[in-house]
Parts: sequence; structure tokens; C-alpha cells
Amino acid sequence: MIRARLLTANGECQQGDEALLAPWREQQDSHLWLDIESELTEELQTLLLSLHCDKLALSDCSRPRHPPKVEEFEHNTFILFRGIASIDEQLSLQSQQVSVWVGERLLITMHSGHSVSVENFWESGTEQQLVRTPNILALRLLHYATGRYLEQIMLFDDQLADLEDALLQDSTDVTMKELVVYRSRLRKLRRIFNYHQRVAEQILHDGSPHLGSGRDASYHTRRDLFDRCERVHNLCSMYYEICGDLVESHISITSHRLNNTMKILTIITAIFIPLGFLAGIYGMNFEYMPELQFRHGYFVLLGVMATLVLGMLALFRKVRWL
Repeated sequence: MIRARLLTANGECQQGDEALLAPWREQQDSHLWLDIESELTEELQTLLLSLHCDKLALSDCSRPRHPPKVEEFEHNTFILFRGIASIDEQLSLQSQQVSVWVGERLLITMHSGHSVSVENFWESGTEQQLVRTPNILALRLLHYATGRYLEQIMLFDDQLADLEDALLQDSTDVTMKELVVYRSRLRKLRRIFNYHQRVAEQILHDGSPHLGSGRDASYHTRRDLFDRCERVHNLCSMYYEICGDLVESHISITSHRLNNTMKILTIITAIFIPLGFLAGIYGMNFEYMPELQFRHGYFVLLGVMATLVLGMLALFRKVRWL
């Protein structure tokens, strides 16, 4: 699906398809937003090449797992962004690649499926005049897409607090499994946000003739985009580290419980070793063992055993093993 929105010099807004390219080319003061929801086909590649989209950029956008990037060309600036196709409360993400070309009078957005961020600005009547400033429109679109990530990351804070409380109250394998899953998903998100932060940093500090540079009219919009990308990346990194700390805490608590169990078993073993030794000696069937003829030997041996047990318990308590 190809749709276009043309903003003429007198402020009139027209909406249609690629047929609006002809009046846009004729009217030098007009601005066009071309939105493409499709995979990159040969026909689309020919169309984009006619609009001065570089072959390298087209090659990048055709790769579904290409890292986000920003690159300046002669006629436009190309931005590759990782948007959200879907994400749930458990941070299970299905990403969607969004390609953006920003020119002097032209904005092109391309995505293989439905894009909530693009649709938000396309349907918003108050944002139609942004077509006149393609760089501001592109930056706000990226700002909105990053905000969708931020909303989900902020919601995860409560879940993480619940997991931490559950871990302190009763450490279970279920809690451990959830923490490992969240940590894996946060690692994936952190990798994406790291790229986004680099893209936003390059846009803020280096800029381009098409996106703006320095402290021009787009500076604050570029600054807002960088601040939001940086915040999302920092939050994701913090939650990733917290999940890692909780996993290590779970392992430490489990190890501590195991050590306590092993200590008790060791104490019991240490007590019964001398008792077993004595029982083994006097359980041997030798005819000339002098103690066997002692009338009160049985009770003496029991007394010795009891003394050993009490003495060892007293020793273990003194060294704080009990």
C-alpha cells in the first residue's frame, strides 16, 4: 500500500497515492509525505530510486535484521529505526523495521507491516502542517516510537518489584525462571536501545543538512529525541542489572540453604562417627576381649557414648556451629 499527503504552498492538504508525485514535482514550494507499507519490490525500488534514494540505503532497508542507523546522502538523510510491532507486559517484543528518508521537501516512510507510530501522525489532523517540515515530522515520529518503548519499560518496574518481594519471601524455581526470562528479554531490548541512543546522539551532535544541525529550529526536537532514547536505554540497562542481581541473590540464598543443610548433616555424621567406632569395636566376636566379661560394661559403654555426644554438642555450640 502506498499513500501520499501533499501540502501545497498555500497550505492546502491533499491525500492520495503515488499520483501526487507529479504535482509535487511541478510545485517547487510543495511538500510531500510518502508512506509505503510493503516489502521492497522491484517496482518500489524503481520508484524510490527515482526519488533519489541511494542504493545502499535500499539494500539496508531490505535486510530485516539490520541494526538501526542514520546516514547522510546527497539528496536526503536515511534513518533506519527498530519500531514495535507488538510488545506485552512480559516484555516479549516483536520488532518492526521502519525506514525513513528525509529530504528538503520530501519525507518517505517505509515499513513492511502496520506501524502504530506512523499511523498516529498520519491520522492526526493537528500534525498535518508538519509535512512542511519533513525533518521535524521525522524526529517527532521517532520520538513517539521511542515513547512506546518507554511506556512498557515503566510498567515493568512494578513487576520487577513484585518479583523482588517474592524472592525475599520465598525463593522458588518459578521466580528464578521468570527472572532469567526477563533478563534475556531485557538483553535484547538493551541491544536495540543502544543502537537507538547512538542514532539519536549522532542526529543531535552531528546532524545533517536535511535533519538540521547546531542550534537551529530543530535543535530542541533533536534534543528531546536524544533525551528519550538515553532514558529508555538507561532504564533498560538498570532493570537488566537488577534482574542479574536478583538471579545472583536467588543462587546465593539457595546456596546458603544448602550449606545449612549440609552443616546439619555434617554435625550428625561427626556425632555418630565415634559412636559407630565404639560399637564396631565391641561388636567384634573375639573370645578373649576383657571388657566383655565386665559385669557393668554395657552401661559403662553407654555412658561413654552419651558423654561423647554431650561433649561434642557442647563443642559445636561453643564454636557456633549450632
